[in-house]
Amino acid sequence: MNTPMFYFLVALTAVLAATIANAQPVLDIDGDIIFRGSYYVLPVISGQGGGLTLAGRGDQPCPLDIVQESSEVDEGIPVKFSNWRSRVGFVPESENLNIETDVKATICVQSTYWWVDTKAKFRVTAGPKPEEESLLSFFQIQHVYDHFYQFAFCPSGPKGCYDVGIFVDENGVRRLALTKRTDDTPFLVMFKKANVPEISSKTKTMSI
Repeated sequence: MNTPMFYFLVALTAVLAATIANAQPVLDIDGDIIFRGSYYVLPVISGQGGGLTLAGRGDQPCPLDIVQESSEVDEGIPVKFSNWRSRVGFVPESENLNIETDVKATICVQSTYWWVDTKAKFRVTAGPKPEEESLLSFFQIQHVYDHFYQFAFCPSGPKGCYDVGIFVDENGVRRLALTKRTDDTPFLVMFKKANVPEISSKTKTMSI
């Protein structure tokens, strides 16, 4: 079977699975369905920072929080997705899943799954999944419009979701955290394939 036909059949299978499971696939900035793999998380709104990376708190190297790069031309570190319950072959919208920063090693010598630190201003932190409170390590990717999305934390089901926004600390570091106030806004993102050679000069961020 030639390569184009193979990828066509994979995509067709994914669409059929979405219909059966009533799930919609998350798309990257090229409009392609996100299967497994690594993706940069980039901001939709330009001028406030770049992609996502890891950083400690103040003068403490650990634990590591999920933060936004200060430069909008820096794509940061990619992430990968896993453990969604519908078992469809693609990453689904609005379904609990795990997110892991795709880096081989960190100074904290631990895994880099995202989870919510309820003791630290509900920041999104990286580390081992807390087994005793596994719900803290599940997030959703919710569709906003076009190929733009937001992260949400839904420990009590669809009616009990918190958007993931940006918390700017006293040092000006832009950290991901749950929006706990009515004036907070979600962090709008788009996904770009990692480890893929650039074919053309595409805009990394978009103004809206």
